[in-house]
Amino acid sequence: MNRWPLPEPMALALEQARHAQERGEVPVGAVVVKDGAVVAAAHNAPRRLHDPTAHAEMLAIRAAAEVLGDERLAGCDLYVTLEPCPMCAGAIQHARIARVYYGAGDPKGGAVDHGPRLFDRAGSLHRPEVYGGIGEDEAAELLRGFFAGRR
Repeated sequence: MNRWPLPEPMALALEQARHAQERGEVPVGAVVVKDGAVVAAAHNAPRRLHDPTAHAEMLAIRAAAEVLGDERLAGCDLYVTLEPCPMCAGAIQHARIARVYYGAGDPKGGAVDHGPRLFDRAGSLHRPEVYGGIGEDEAAELLRGFFAGRR
């Protein structure tokens, strides 16, 4: 069980993950915050959009860039229910997101604290602060439930 109250942006990311699950998508949600205000929220939609890049993080980053009118999201925080994959971690670097808060770790597909650890690599073009395990129990339960229903 989580030991502290869930930050509001992570609660919103979990809500987005539930929307993804309702639509038959892997339940991952993401929220971009700037100066304490939610700028964008999204959930996984590769099946619905017929787009393999339509991960929650990618869609939230695109929406935030549009809202802010800038391809650089300096000073923004990203809350996501699952540890970002290599593609999303690369987009986080290119967007210059300041902090990443994620729920469940992903030993198989993650690229932040697992796998290639892209932010820790020599020559990394940007290294956001990373905080894992925020809302981990809720995020992991959504994922377990989703995949159990598929087996």
